Amino acid sequence: MNVQTPTAAGALAARTPDERLGGIIKLAVMAVGGQGGGVLTNWIEALARGNGYDCQATSVAGVAQRTGATIYYIEMAPKSGDKPVFSLAPAGGDVDVLIAAEMMEAGRAIMRGFVTPDRTTLIASTHRMLAVSEKMVPGDGIANPEEVRAAAEIAARKLVMADLDTLAIRQGSVISASLFGALAGSGALPFPREAYEEAIRASGKGVEASLRAFGAGFDAAQGGVEPAAAHGAQPAIAAPAVSGPKPLVAEWEALCRRVQALPEPVQGMAMAGLRKVVDFQDLTYGAEYLDRLEGVSQRDDPAKSHELTAEAAKYIANAMAYDDVIRVADLKTRSARMARIRNEMKAGEVMQLTEYLHPRAPEIVGLFPARFGAWFERGEKRMARFDRLVNKGRRLRTDGLRGFLQLYLIAMLKKRRRGNLRHRVEMAHLQAWLDAAQGRVESDYALAVETLRCRRLVKGYSDTHARGLSKFDRVMEAIALVEGRDDAADWARRLREAALQDEEGKALDGAIQTIRSFAREATA
Repeated sequence: MNVQTPTAAGALAARTPDERLGGIIKLAVMAVGGQGGGVLTNWIEALARGNGYDCQATSVAGVAQRTGATIYYIEMAPKSGDKPVFSLAPAGGDVDVLIAAEMMEAGRAIMRGFVTPDRTTLIASTHRMLAVSEKMVPGDGIANPEEVRAAAEIAARKLVMADLDTLAIRQGSVISASLFGALAGSGALPFPREAYEEAIRASGKGVEASLRAFGAGFDAAQGGVEPAAAHGAQPAIAAPAVSGPKPLVAEWEALCRRVQALPEPVQGMAMAGLRKVVDFQDLTYGAEYLDRLEGVSQRDDPAKSHELTAEAAKYIANAMAYDDVIRVADLKTRSARMARIRNEMKAGEVMQLTEYLHPRAPEIVGLFPARFGAWFERGEKRMARFDRLVNKGRRLRTDGLRGFLQLYLIAMLKKRRRGNLRHRVEMAHLQAWLDAAQGRVESDYALAVETLRCRRLVKGYSDTHARGLSKFDRVMEAIALVEGRDDAADWARRLREAALQDEEGKALDGAIQTIRSFAREATA
């Protein structure tokens, strides 16, 4: 039992809050690498000190690969005779302004209690940078940003939300500048707009672009909360304008007319699919794509809103534009990729670019002519020896002529792709899948649609492709066991979703065991 003496009690009663604490303004910035959180913090410090405030800034670094953000924490107070003592880190329920450089960082800030309805102004960019946990999910692992938006509307005293990243990019700058503008536009700090702009000018780096992005962020903050995009809204896909030799342009326009002759609900996806397969190979390949798609359309049921053909437009294109060594080399040697990397890295004339390659024997043998490659692949010992020879990690400098030419020569094999082993295997697999789906149209339209959707399991390159293909084959075998049941389409959907749940396929194993159990009971 703790007994309090009168003297001690009186001492405790005499303690009152320090009124000077009420003058401290507390800001937290949550950002990840490349978003300029440190630059934003420096601007805020310069802003405060330039307007007669004492200021302190600290940072707690997050871990790499988007599993955590760096938290920058700033405290400021008007200068007085005494030197203030500031905190080193934010505390739940004790933050005046929270700046989140990405939507999910706003959600994390709310979960940690940094955003409270009695005091916090929340400034958040609505764009997404996917976390590792989202990318690791085999299916759609993207978190729902609307849940964060709904929580923010409840948790914050004042809310500013806009795609501040896009606003900055349009002005040739980075998000730190538009966030600084949104801070100014929110009115959360007792400083005029000119003082913010002076802090940017004083930094002396990228001033004009930063000021433009600052202005865009300021205007966005004046508007408050940017409306959410309509769920499921898809922009119309028009036939792109092309240039080149007249015969090729005429051939492309003829393909576009074939797309326009398809049912209207299918045309947008069909145009996207056509562009993908033509970019992958050539115009003749695009015609093959439309041949397959038109074959599905002829068997479709208009009363079902052409759902079968719409799914076929997407997944036939994905199946025809598979990832192989040639495709990888082609994408890595495109001028647009080099320009994008140079722009993202803010690189000047000198830039070193190293590609990390790890080919396996099956990828290399897939480049062989079909008959020779099939013979070579049948020899297990031969494949094992060849794998030991080629299955090694390689680093290739493609900013130099030698490394670039090696990839470029591989990309040139595109002209001979139709004759290699990998192409023959992929086309046979595609046709078997398409035949299975079309064979179910008359008896079970919903199951035919779900069969087409199962193609999403096959994607990626090398080991990723092999795992996806294995799951696809197992799902297709299990679908055959439920074919003819009233709930066959529902089971096909469950199997696909189970295959996407985990990399090891444990959920899929469980679903298949369940199907086999009642299949055995039906047989008995």
